Amino acid sequence: MHIEIQSRDQPLDAALRAHIERRLGFALGRFSNRINRVEVTLSDLNGPRGGVDQRCQIRLAAGRRPTLVVGATATELGVAIDSAADRCGRSLARRVSRERNFSRDAWPVGDASSV
Repeated sequence: MHIEIQSRDQPLDAALRAHIERRLGFALGRFSNRINRVEVTLSDLNGPRGGVDQRCQIRLAAGRRPTLVVGATATELGVAIDSAADRCGRSLARRVSRERNFSRDAWPVGDASSV
């Protein structure tokens, strides 16, 4: 799983990078063999004015599946990162579950030789 992190408005230090990689590892670790690339973009929507404006957007490319884009906005950057990572993990798990259910429903029940 290749993680690419971009920060538009604030410097990206080693501690923040480690936090992002750790949170994505927790949220996406069980799907790491399916994930090709993860792009994380951090931004401050209102600049120095403050408010609920710290944004974390995660774009996930997993095989031939369509790109999954998840975002979260919060007052603190750490909270936005945690929320976006959790949402990304749940969305990917839901997508994989749907694919498994679809592949099971696509084949008739019973022995393949009777078809």
